[in-house]
Amino acid sequence: MPQRRVITGRSQEPRQRFAEELRILRAGSGTSLRQLGERLGWDWSLFGKMEKGETLGSPEVVQALDTHYGTPGLLLALWELAAGDHTQFRERYRRYMALEAQAVSLWHFAVSVLPGLLQTPGYAREVLAAGGLKGKELEQQVEARMGRRELLEGEDAPRFRTILSEAVLRTPLRDVREWREQLEYLGDVAERPDLTVQVLLQSAGLHGLLGVDVWCLLLPDGRTVAYTENGYRGELIEEAGPVVRLQNTYDAVRDLALTPVESRKFILRMLEEATCDPST
Repeated sequence: MPQRRVITGRSQEPRQRFAEELRILRAGSGTSLRQLGERLGWDWSLFGKMEKGETLGSPEVVQALDTHYGTPGLLLALWELAAGDHTQFRERYRRYMALEAQAVSLWHFAVSVLPGLLQTPGYAREVLAAGGLKGKELEQQVEARMGRRELLEGEDAPRFRTILSEAVLRTPLRDVREWREQLEYLGDVAERPDLTVQVLLQSAGLHGLLGVDVWCLLLPDGRTVAYTENGYRGELIEEAGPVVRLQNTYDAVRDLALTPVESRKFILRMLEEATCDPST
């Protein structure tokens, strides 16, 4: 098959192209991020994150940008393509990602790493780099992971519960400031009414989810599917029997975890212990 000709030289990946068009339009208008925020009534930092590819923003924000730049429907169309693009993720995740986008409720258990839905850019970058990614591929995957956080935004966002093994919070980033930013973000989201964070202390002892991250998704048709992952592979489980067994195991682990209130206090205690680099 012949190679597709590159005419504009701009990215052909939906998320990158959307962010790129935002940057180009603003530069062409001679407007600063602060001025844009003042004119449209949103915090200017939101537009900065959208232009960096850290977030897609809401349809309302994108429609306002279309009006501001005089591009009726163009940016919203690019936004829809970016929001629905699963090709940015590695092949083994794509079927799962399609189901995750439909889920009305999600339950998660983390063995050693925070779930992507709750990661900051700094945390995602260090975790992905530790897995061997670098250069352009690393930045693409960081951008894709930040895009996943859109799932938990908006009125139709699914309810989300995560149980974090204590090891997750005892394994800091090399960059102390990035680690503090991650803990602060985690402490903030733990206060949201539609999001539950629990911590499973090591003192809870042995349990049925040792060594495996687990996701359970409740779908609109009433089905529940599960996705399990270790450091080397992931497996999507759709058969009813294995899914029910995993749910029962998850419930048993949840009973061992700290309450949401106690868990947030534990996270804030970890934040207090994460001292700043004395050289800064």
